[in-house]
Amino acid sequence: MLSTIQSHIQSSIQVKQAILADKAILNLIEKSARVIADAYRNGKKTLLAGNGGSAADAQHISGEFVSRFNFDRPAIPSIALSTDTSILTGIGNDYGYERLFARQIEAHGNVGDVFIAISTSGNSPNIIKALETCQTKGVISIGLTGESGGNMAALCDYCIKVPSVQTPRIQESHILIGHIMCHLVEDELFGQYRNVK
Repeated sequence: MLSTIQSHIQSSIQVKQAILADKAILNLIEKSARVIADAYRNGKKTLLAGNGGSAADAQHISGEFVSRFNFDRPAIPSIALSTDTSILTGIGNDYGYERLFARQIEAHGNVGDVFIAISTSGNSPNIIKALETCQTKGVISIGLTGESGGNMAALCDYCIKVPSVQTPRIQESHILIGHIMCHLVEDELFGQYRNVK
């Protein structure tokens, strides 16, 4: 078991080292954080979605925006689209699972809002439908995917592709990237609150 543990840790480190060495990925993370910060400055919000573990990541990142990340500061609006069971079951029953997030973007998305779409494969049908809806609604889209980007790559305004094909390694890097974006956005908007007691 010890060798398996070491192998998993080493594999995770290798993916993160690949991200660290890839200036294109680092630049996309920076651009995405700036887009989110600009949206918040303009009174907009973020919407996030994913399936399974990616749904948990969407909720995690949304929670960091609404509550706090590193320090106390004003709340900023963010909605994880995987949390309301009445909405999820209603849309699933009436429109099908593929419309799960698209329908919510129809309801909540406005021009200049930012949708953060999370899918390790880049091919989740409900994420694809959501991204198509973003294009018609004027919602800016940021994708977090695996190395191929899947069908999401052509639909996102910004697509951050983690250089791995292994779902656990991709998800571990997605939450790292999410944390980095939360840090950058919080610092950009509320750096003056950092040392306030």
